[in-house]
Order: sequence, then C-alpha cells, then structure tokens
Amino acid sequence: MNNPGALKNIRFVLARPSHPGNIGATARAMKTMGLSALHLVMPREFPHPDAEARASRADDVLRGAQVHANLGAALRDCVLVVATSSRRRELRHRQLEVRAAAHEVLAHAATHPVAVVFGNETTGLTGEEASHCQLWAEIPADPQYPSLNLAAAAQVFAYELHLAARDLPPPPAAEFEPASSEQVEQLYRHFEKTMTHCGFFDPAQPKRLLPRLRRLLARAQLEAEEVNILRGFLNVVDKMRR
Repeated sequence: MNNPGALKNIRFVLARPSHPGNIGATARAMKTMGLSALHLVMPREFPHPDAEARASRADDVLRGAQVHANLGAALRDCVLVVATSSRRRELRHRQLEVRAAAHEVLAHAATHPVAVVFGNETTGLTGEEASHCQLWAEIPADPQYPSLNLAAAAQVFAYELHLAARDLPPPPAAEFEPASSEQVEQLYRHFEKTMTHCGFFDPAQPKRLLPRLRRLLARAQLEAEEVNILRGFLNVVDKMRR
C-alpha cells in the first residue's frame, strides 16, 4: 500500500443500529481490512456483551468507537459522505457500485476524513440521514433478494476499500481545501434562513425546494473558499433586509 494513512481517514458510521451483535461484527470486519474508525449514531444498546463477543479480537476498534447523538455530529469534519443503500429514491445523488465507490472514497481519504454510512438494520437510512450524503454506493446482488445483513455489507465495503488501497498512489498536493460536511450544512441552513426571510421560500408550502437544494450542494462538492463566498453573499442579502 503506497498510502497507509488513507484507510485511517475512513470512518464507518452506523446510524441507529438496533442489534449490538452487528456493531461487534462490523468492528471485526473493519479490523480485518485495516480500518479502525467506528462511529455509532444513537445505538439502541452499546456497550453490550453481544458486541464484545462478536468483535472477537477487534475489541480495540470497539473500545475506540465514538457515539453521537445525531448523524451530523458524526460527519462534522468529513469532506465526502457515502450512503450505502440499494433503495431507489427520486432525489438521491450520484450512484456507483461499491468497487467504483471505493476508489473515489480512497482518493478523498488520502488527505481528508471520509465517512461511509450504514443505515438501521430494518429501516435503512431515513430521508434526513440520506440527505447528508454526496454519493450513493450499492453492492451488486441478486435482484430477487438484494438485502444484506449490516455486518455482511460492512465486510464487503471494507474488503473493497482494502483492495483499492493497495494500489493507491501518493496523494497530490491539494490545490484547494474541500469543504467539510459541517461547513456545507451551515451553508444549507444559511440558505434556508435567507430564502425564508426574503420570501423566496415559504415553510408552509415547502414543496421540494429544500431537498433539491441539499442535492445541489452535495453534487457541487464545494471547496471551503466557495462556501465562504456563498455565505458572504448571503450575509449581504441578510443585511439588505434589515
């Protein structure tokens, strides 16, 4: 592997996991492929003996797991967030199969934190959770039964990332700093506030404006300076209405 730091920049985020055994099995799947950053969003039961038992000798990954009250907190400093789902959504973002997605994840992780998000075992990712993601990745499976267990899906993603990392070239010098998930979320909230105050957006009749705005911002993959430019413009608009 030419850039071992890339895998350290990749976090697996489990959103609302309901079975502690899946948390432990995910930790084991990660460690076998050189991954170590596990983040949990509102786990139903954690810590738990079942998680420890299923982690086997990946107890260090389990002990290092960070627990968050919401998905945004788990993604705060990430420059790319990938949703793992095969569900069809009208307003979802760009979709790749897991092997192609792994190469894109590694390209970003060479220099910045990246998150791969797995939804709840029963319900998957909610629309709100999915809206935080810029890229969708799916595991090709039999269309008659495409559903995988959470830990099994994590193992497949971990394997593909490990495979892609073997031939990862040294990262080039970054010309521009990419915007973090938190910076993009702040920009989204600023747009929502300004559009509401100027009458462009009516919260009583929202239609699809806000989901489309989220998709636009995700597709743009903004740089930090571009976020600053847009927020500077919005600040001027805000002042004009005072």
